Amino acid sequence: MGERGAGHPGHPGAQAALDEICNKISDLNKWREIFHFRGLEISTTTHQGRPGCGTDGGHGPGGAGGTPQPRCPPAVPRPPPASPRRGGQPLSLGMATGLRKVLFGDASRVFSRDWAQAHFRFREPHSDLAYALEADKGGTRAILMAVQGNIIKYLLFVRNTEYTHLERLCKISQKEQGEALAAALADSLWAAGEGREATVCLISAASHFVPTADYKADNFTERIQLFNFFEKAAAQKFIFDHINCFKSEGSKGLILFLYSLLFSRTLERVQKDLGGTTAHLLEFSCGTVICTQVGSVLKTPKFPIWLCSINGMHSVLFSTNRLLLSDWKMEHVFHLYFYNGQRGQTRTAHLTVDTHSHHWEEGRCADTSSPGKRSPSLEMAIRTRWPGAAVSWNGTDPFF
Repeated sequence: MGERGAGHPGHPGAQAALDEICNKISDLNKWREIFHFRGLEISTTTHQGRPGCGTDGGHGPGGAGGTPQPRCPPAVPRPPPASPRRGGQPLSLGMATGLRKVLFGDASRVFSRDWAQAHFRFREPHSDLAYALEADKGGTRAILMAVQGNIIKYLLFVRNTEYTHLERLCKISQKEQGEALAAALADSLWAAGEGREATVCLISAASHFVPTADYKADNFTERIQLFNFFEKAAAQKFIFDHINCFKSEGSKGLILFLYSLLFSRTLERVQKDLGGTTAHLLEFSCGTVICTQVGSVLKTPKFPIWLCSINGMHSVLFSTNRLLLSDWKMEHVFHLYFYNGQRGQTRTAHLTVDTHSHHWEEGRCADTSSPGKRSPSLEMAIRTRWPGAAVSWNGTDPFF
């Protein structure tokens, strides 16, 4: 056979060469996968990193921790979650400028420290307030409490569970907290998109544009990528897969949600909602940023959940009985629950409301309205919906 036989597949030398080639191909595929996951793969149009949770050491979609990275990969490389547009759409300078003008009226304005630090954080799982978000004082409270209302709606009236009434809110795990938050955020974004589409904003590793003199960089907005969805369920799954990018410390999760909300609505529609091209959503006050567009609070919503402003502080009042507003017989004597978002509240306030007209209750109402006497502000808010109702706090100190 001579040298011609060396090329035959069965020859030892040929087998060794083939094994070496296979090993090299295997190594090449391994590094290509790692580079692709790390956001280093070169695109024909732009360099796009995989969306992450920012530069503050947040955890990745799978919840795995590690050394702080420019985004949040899990410990073991794996393909990113599927999405309608893999990689998303990078935010352009024009879009960022329009976003800033809708928010602040000026592209040179940036978020204050309390906004930059705000994210969605729950109380302890399997506790009396397992369903509850913490809401610090300041402009972020209005958005947090609006999302809180949607979380309560999901846990009480949407998801399937064996628990009833208040147990549906208390007996939830950390994973179920994430599921509830994903459902609440997706519900808000889908509503903003008028039931047709939703946009989710996440952070990539690198900036997508070079700021100009009129635009002040914040090392956050410049790295935003937009992911568009045309099915609510797909948006909800995507948010859940990236839930730590909204709830981890340092994630700027509240701003991410606000950006997602505005792009789901579209900046053009938001500007029209605000009443003109010069109007904007947020106002500066004493060094912080205050949200001024919470929306009208309807007295008879579809679900018995009310976003309230009690003494200028946003909070949530709700009932566990879905029939409360649809069956007049339920409105004789019923229970309401109240959460104000403050860390000092250690359990859900339980109120009993009696709308029966009795002479001693009428005297009580007249007495509390006399000079020097006043009812708790929450009771006064309840009576805007049920005039003359008697309210019992069941042992809880009233919130004035």
